[in-house]
Amino acid sequence: MATDTLKSKPGAQGGATGGLRRLLLDNGALTALIVLVVAMSALSGDFLTADNLLNVGVQAAVTAILAFGVTFVIVSAGIDLSVGSVAALSATVLAWSATEAGIPVALAVVLAVLTGIVCGLVNGFLVSYGKLPPFIATLAMLSVARGLSLVISQGSPIAFPDSVSHLGDTLGGWLPVPVLVMVVMGLLTAFVLGRTYIGRSMYAIGGNEEAARLSGLRVKKQKLAIYAFSGLFAAAAGIVLASRLASAQPQAAQGYELDAIAAVVIGGASLAGGTGKASGTLIGALILAVLRNGLNLLSVSAFWQQVVIGVVIALAVLFDTVRRKAGATTPAAGASGGGNKGKQALTYVIAAVVAVAVVGATSLLHNGSSGADKPKIGLSLSTLNNPFFVQIREGAEEEAKKLGVDLTVTDAQNDASQQANQLQNFTSGSLSAVVVNPVDSDAAGPSVRGANQAGIPVIAVDRGVNKADTSALVASDNVEGGALGAKALAEKLGGKGTIVILQGQAGTSASRERGAGFAEGLKAYPGIKVVAKQPADFDRTKGLDVMTNLLQAHPDIDGVFAENDEMALGAIKALGSKAGTSVQVVGFDGTPDGLKAVRAGTLYASVAQQPSELGRIAVRNALRAAEDEKVEKMVKVPVKVVTKENVAGFEG
Repeated sequence: MATDTLKSKPGAQGGATGGLRRLLLDNGALTALIVLVVAMSALSGDFLTADNLLNVGVQAAVTAILAFGVTFVIVSAGIDLSVGSVAALSATVLAWSATEAGIPVALAVVLAVLTGIVCGLVNGFLVSYGKLPPFIATLAMLSVARGLSLVISQGSPIAFPDSVSHLGDTLGGWLPVPVLVMVVMGLLTAFVLGRTYIGRSMYAIGGNEEAARLSGLRVKKQKLAIYAFSGLFAAAAGIVLASRLASAQPQAAQGYELDAIAAVVIGGASLAGGTGKASGTLIGALILAVLRNGLNLLSVSAFWQQVVIGVVIALAVLFDTVRRKAGATTPAAGASGGGNKGKQALTYVIAAVVAVAVVGATSLLHNGSSGADKPKIGLSLSTLNNPFFVQIREGAEEEAKKLGVDLTVTDAQNDASQQANQLQNFTSGSLSAVVVNPVDSDAAGPSVRGANQAGIPVIAVDRGVNKADTSALVASDNVEGGALGAKALAEKLGGKGTIVILQGQAGTSASRERGAGFAEGLKAYPGIKVVAKQPADFDRTKGLDVMTNLLQAHPDIDGVFAENDEMALGAIKALGSKAGTSVQVVGFDGTPDGLKAVRAGTLYASVAQQPSELGRIAVRNALRAAEDEKVEKMVKVPVKVVTKENVAGFEG
């Protein structure tokens, strides 16, 4: 693959066929990237545009920077699962220091970088001196760093300083700064691995740690430095990511550690250690970015995208195994002869020429073909792992079919940065309009501004977008809904009693707004006392677990308010026979399962938002905006408290 140049054994197949086979085997990741680019160019006329290719670079940047740091660890036969959480913590420290604490921005940046380095040093200390397996040590740091990020931010996004937010902008109006940062960090990685003592030590430790120790290397101290490098790169990635989103998100970069490890492995590094290069890691990150970008443009389901990416990772490791069994031997770790460098450079040049030729041909084919007259609309949902948003999608798809609209739906999986990527892909595609249900109102702003600049109308659904222009906001009022929920629960309890609150995912605007509305509504009922508040992340299983735990400390509660129906249903399961009898539960959303529980009497009420109607109205208004028709700036869908008395006549 792209990361290490292999020499054929004597007697290997010769001739042009054998040479081509060896070229493909020795540069598997590069070959895969070329094939992907050619395939996506052939399948989508929107892929091969300057704007979209820059999007791919921007979307690869954070993963690549994280992966460069992880490369150091994997080359030395370690693993680092904490880089995503460390990235979020570093960005949170910067934003909090520069805003809440009033520290000068330059010093705040230094503190953020030091935060990443300290986390890395702690990992290195636990591995080297604490004798913990790297998997366990970094898994513990994953939890600690994420928890500290939530503690510092109190679970809410923190606006990023304007002077640092420019890292998410472009130079000259076209060259993205994140791409430049990625290139600089890549060159730094290549220099450290190939030209420094610590780099050669990484290969030696990864090849045979005991032999490295016996040869005089101070392995423990080297590992401290290796994990410190990983923390440093994680901090840089966190700053770049937060700059793109114009805010530090405490839940940002969840799962990014797996993408980083995948990029390193796809690029040809071995998890057993001893092999790996910066160029291979960059190619691995680009492969992941091209896959996600292309699959978005091709309207492939977000669920299938996960399947495809998993298959690619498995095939990459399988290819590495096949390559090693093909009769090749690996040169000394870290060694690089002049001849090999010349061959590799020539390989990259030939690959570039072939790719440009094939891609150019497919581009001409697309230019010669006539586009369809059917209007295209993109719908970016915050998550599809929640019945409420599934109903929004179903309503939108129903309306799109009725109006003859080609609707592309994407799932951000509650990740603001992933949603930013999806919105960028929509902007570079040939869409008539975009509908967005933001993960976070602030974080969606920069991407929506990009759509504004491209002249694409944007409709926000369920939640607004801050610091950007939207043609319309189609929503019910979360704050009003929270207040109605408080009124319904308090009146059912007769104005007296103790209750607990199950909160949604920290940092999301829906949780903040519903919680604020409930607190405001509860002020009219001083006899109601809130004895506990705990997040359950809008998840039914977590709602069950959290409610079970709360009942140990507060067995005599009278009521429960859950910020969505899924958590309410989990709470009902934990309450058992108490639900609907001695303990009243109020949920939010009016999902089918929630309404079923209302009919059964276990759920007293649900604050219903009619999600299917939200989706239908959003698509209808998006088409109007695309056709330059007048659209109301604010479209309100009524919120309704649904109880057993009125559930029969309710339609979501």
